[in-house]
Amino acid sequence: MALRYPSFNRRGFVGLAGSAAAFLSCACGRAHAQQPEKGGGIPGGEKSAKSTMLGAGADLLQSRGPVSAINMYLNGFHFYADDMGRQIEAHHYCSHVTEEFYQCVIYDGNEPHSRLIGIEYIVSERIFKSLPEEEKALWHSHRHEALAGELLMPGIPATVQHIAMTALVSTYGKTWHTWQIDRDSSLPTGIPQLMMGFTADGQLKPEMIKSRDKELGTYTSQAKKSREDLASSAPQPDAAADAWKGTTQQLVLTKTPLLNKR
Repeated sequence: MALRYPSFNRRGFVGLAGSAAAFLSCACGRAHAQQPEKGGGIPGGEKSAKSTMLGAGADLLQSRGPVSAINMYLNGFHFYADDMGRQIEAHHYCSHVTEEFYQCVIYDGNEPHSRLIGIEYIVSERIFKSLPEEEKALWHSHRHEALAGELLMPGIPATVQHIAMTALVSTYGKTWHTWQIDRDSSLPTGIPQLMMGFTADGQLKPEMIKSRDKELGTYTSQAKKSREDLASSAPQPDAAADAWKGTTQQLVLTKTPLLNKR
């Protein structure tokens, strides 16, 4: 099956690249497909003919609404805010809402059947610095991810990726994973978990990079080398971000009485 990537429009990063946009459609299919099964399969059996027909009809007649605004595919890695040993590859599909704000849905792969495992909001450095201090602790910096080549745009030419990274290198992300696929790949059990990003070499397991590069046809080491020039201009992360370096934060489930019961 041919791999498809979201098309880019003038609201996305390609607007920064000018005439490079015309080249993107030729490069979209160069990455290799993600393996369809990771762990246990989702229960419920194959879709029926009726369900397939209803889906086809909806696809033809209904608007995709906010989904149609998705115009950027990013691949990166997260770890659970309270356990760096639990590392997850994350396929982000993002829409560029304003110049300084992105919203992304996160999957465990890049195929139509991939599992929806979380969300991420991305803001500029300016917006991040305007947040209350207690809120900043929920966000992680993207500086290292961008410079290390851990954050990639599969299928996009390196020159266009470099332009995109000049914008992303100083941003911050707030990420919640709603499906703990490393513990139960068949169903989204448990509660949402706060995720963080890596901030130094040696934190991300080498086998994660190796597996990603093999499956997507990417070259993390080359991306890292091509972005060396960004290090001198990229600001150091705000000390209030990446709170896992101090006292980590994570959601826990507690019982509480219902308010305003009628």
